[in-house]
Amino acid sequence: MIRTLKVRLYPNRYMMKVLNKLCDYRRYCWNEGLATWIDMYDLHTIDSTNPRPNVYSVRNELVTNKADWQYQLSARTLQLAISDLGKAWQNFFDKTQLDWGKPRFKSKKAVRQGFKTDRAKIVNGKLCLDKPHGIKTWYDIRINKHEDLSGELKVVSVYRENGKYWASLPFEMAPKSKLLTNQNTAVDVNVGHLNYTGGLINTLPNHLIRLYQRIKLYQKQLAHKRVINGKKANKSNNYIAVRAKLQRDYRKVTNIQHDLIQKFTTKLVTDFDKIVIEDLNIKKMQMSHVASKGLQQSLFGYFRQVLSYKCEWYGKEIVLADKYYPSTQRCSKCGHIKKGSDKITLRGNAKHHTRHNEYICYDCGAVLDRDTNAVANLLSLI
Repeated sequence: MIRTLKVRLYPNRYMMKVLNKLCDYRRYCWNEGLATWIDMYDLHTIDSTNPRPNVYSVRNELVTNKADWQYQLSARTLQLAISDLGKAWQNFFDKTQLDWGKPRFKSKKAVRQGFKTDRAKIVNGKLCLDKPHGIKTWYDIRINKHEDLSGELKVVSVYRENGKYWASLPFEMAPKSKLLTNQNTAVDVNVGHLNYTGGLINTLPNHLIRLYQRIKLYQKQLAHKRVINGKKANKSNNYIAVRAKLQRDYRKVTNIQHDLIQKFTTKLVTDFDKIVIEDLNIKKMQMSHVASKGLQQSLFGYFRQVLSYKCEWYGKEIVLADKYYPSTQRCSKCGHIKKGSDKITLRGNAKHHTRHNEYICYDCGAVLDRDTNAVANLLSLI
C-alpha cells in the first residue's frame, strides 16, 4: 500500500533558488507540452495522415527542441510533466471524473507552484534530489522531524506555497493492522461538531472562531485597499504586511483543524471495527447559501478522506449510508419517518415550534436529541 507523508522543507538559499527554478521549469514544460499537443491535434484533424498526439510524441518533440539552459535542470521534471498532461487528457474524456474539464495552461500567478521527481531519496533524515549533469554545487534539504520515513519512496511532489516549501513523500509499505475490538460506531457530521456513540467532538472551538473573525477583518482591510489603490495596492508595504498576517492565520486554522480531524479519526480506527458515515454530496451542499461557510469550515470532505485511508491502513471497515437515507428524519425507536411539514430543518420545525436539536416523534411520542437520534439510525445499518 502507498502511504503519503507531507513534510515541511527547510532549504538553504542555494537550494531555494534551485527549487524555484524547478517549479518554473515544471510550469514551462506543462505549457509547452499543452501547446504542442493542441497543435499536433489540429494537424491531425486537418490531415488524417498525421498521427494523433500522445505522451510519447509530445515528449519526444519537447526533448528534441530542448534549449541549452534546460540541460542544467532535472530531466525528470519534463518527463513527469508530460506524463501528467497525458493523464489530464485521459480524464477529459471521462466526465465522471471530479472537477472534469479540459487541461489548462498553468499561471505563474498561482498560489501553489511545484514539480515532481522520481529520483529523490531520504538520506540521513534529509531529502536528496537528483543532481543534473555538470552541476557541482548541491545540498540535501533538511525536513521537519518525522518518525515514519521508511519504505520504498515513489514519485515525490515538491511545491512552494506562500513562501514555504513542502513535499509529499509517498512510501510503499506493508499495511499495519490494529487489534479488533468487536465494537461499532456511527458518525453524524454537523456544522461545528461531529457526533458519535462516544460523545461529541467540537470542530469549531472558541479560539478557532476568533481566528476566523480576525481573518474576516484582514480580508476587509485588503479589499478596502484594492478599492482605494486599484492595481497598485499589492505593491504597498502595508498591503504586503496585512496579507502576510492573513496567510499566517490561515495556516494556523488549517493546522488546528487538521490536528482535530487526525486525532479523532485515529481514535475511531483504534476503538472500533466498523464505522458508519453518511455519503454526502459536499460540493452540491456548498453551492447553497444556507450554511455554506459553516460546511466549508467544518471540513466534512477532509474528515471522510482521512477516515477512508486510515480504515484501509489498519484493516477496519467503513460503511457509507446512502445519501438519501433519512437519518435525521427517522425515529430510532419506532422507525417512523417525518415527511412534509413535520420535517426537521436547520431551524427546527415551524409547525410544531421545536428547536433544531430536538426530535419529537409524533407516532410513538419519543423525545430525543436530534444528533443522538441520527447516530442511532446510522448505527442500525450495520
